[in-house]
Amino acid sequence: MAKIEKFCLLQSKLPFLSVFNVIFTRRVEMASKKTSFVCQQCAYRSAKWVGKCPSCGEWNTLVEEIAPESKSKYQGKAQSNIKTVSPLHTLSKQDTVRILTSDNELNRVLGGGMVPGSAILLGGEPGIGKSTLLLQLAVQMQGKFLYISGEESENQIKMRADRIGIRNEDCYVVSTVDLRQILSLIDQEEPNVIVIDSVQTLQSDLIESAPGTVSQIRECTNELIRVAKQRDIPLFLIGHITKEGFIAGPKVLEHMVDTVLQFEGDRQYNYRLLRASKNRFGSTSEIGIYEMLNDGLREVANPSEILISHKNEDLSGICIGAALEGARPLMIEAQSLVSSAVYGTPQRNVNGYDLRRLNMLLAVLEKRCGFRLAQQDVFINITGGLKLEDPALDLAIVTAILSSYEDLFIPYNYVFAGEVGLSGEIRPVSKVEQRIVEAEKLGFKKFFTNIPKEGLAKKAKNMEVIQVKKVEELFQYLFG
Repeated sequence: MAKIEKFCLLQSKLPFLSVFNVIFTRRVEMASKKTSFVCQQCAYRSAKWVGKCPSCGEWNTLVEEIAPESKSKYQGKAQSNIKTVSPLHTLSKQDTVRILTSDNELNRVLGGGMVPGSAILLGGEPGIGKSTLLLQLAVQMQGKFLYISGEESENQIKMRADRIGIRNEDCYVVSTVDLRQILSLIDQEEPNVIVIDSVQTLQSDLIESAPGTVSQIRECTNELIRVAKQRDIPLFLIGHITKEGFIAGPKVLEHMVDTVLQFEGDRQYNYRLLRASKNRFGSTSEIGIYEMLNDGLREVANPSEILISHKNEDLSGICIGAALEGARPLMIEAQSLVSSAVYGTPQRNVNGYDLRRLNMLLAVLEKRCGFRLAQQDVFINITGGLKLEDPALDLAIVTAILSSYEDLFIPYNYVFAGEVGLSGEIRPVSKVEQRIVEAEKLGFKKFFTNIPKEGLAKKAKNMEVIQVKKVEELFQYLFG
């Protein structure tokens, strides 16, 4: 202490030593604080830096942060603060009135609208349309809407709003990343809906770490969710994703929110899919479909008409399959091209379908049905840029391959739905009634599946259901 007092006395007489005084003081403060290394993927905390996280196995994800204080916040609390418990059967049910938005596709995915006080996390690739979707919701929805952006200025947000072409006098925008300012704005404006774009840019002055780190994301998100639930305000959080396709930040972020939405699609196509991977207030089997245009996103009420490109043209290698994406039936156009292999090894190329499943179907056609496809190039394409995993598309893929192989077209009003087994049998699929009803709405006449038509007579009024049990029967019916 004597040396410190002597240094301070000398510094008062010699002003040029003030710089050294600042450095000395900062080093003393840093020495009094403990730091640790936190994994940005799983929030694992280590006393020293390591290249590979021992918890999640990711490389180069540990970042140095200030270690939290070990003193508990709950020491010395009065016993009167403890809440009493109640039997479950004695609690009364309270019906929550959902807030309907102007976006019918978003209402479908959320389970019927927004729940007051719910926290919704929206993730997606850069440039896929996350900010456009919520800004379009902001300028179309009734009520006070607060749009907080940490990535764009107010003028940039205004430019995108003018491109959409819709104005809302109750939509307020601000560009800030300070959590304290955001909370003050919420108290001042009292909005009906809040949008944070994005959660990785927020920063709290109570946490001494860079924006986007585990501590900052967890603290800022927790505080925003607390305010939203206290005031019954729906909260939208836009999140970045990693190169693997997961939402950036700790996994605890997805556990903190009520709903996790994924906005996905292929940039080469105009269609976008909105699906829920977590929803505490609804089903996760619904999807929303949009079309990206120059003036914003357009809702696609009937995606089957858009996903089918050819109409009455007699083209070989094209077949319509009845797929099920979540709980929504879709009529998908499957295209196939079978040609002689020019090179030594035949090519197998797919777009929107599983390559391993295609190899299995080709092996079934080769072994069980006698079609010589081992020396043929096979190309499969699912139109619209969709990536589907429904096994009911097997029958449509097989039919498209046979059509291209024989160079004979399939009538436009035929629809196929069935799973193909390893012995060449056609297996039934789930929710076939919904697929038939959707196909009947679009004007199709014949539906090929393994379900007997007697059991579907009430569902198929103007649809002829044809039962096929094996691929050979299907080939004989279509091509003789």
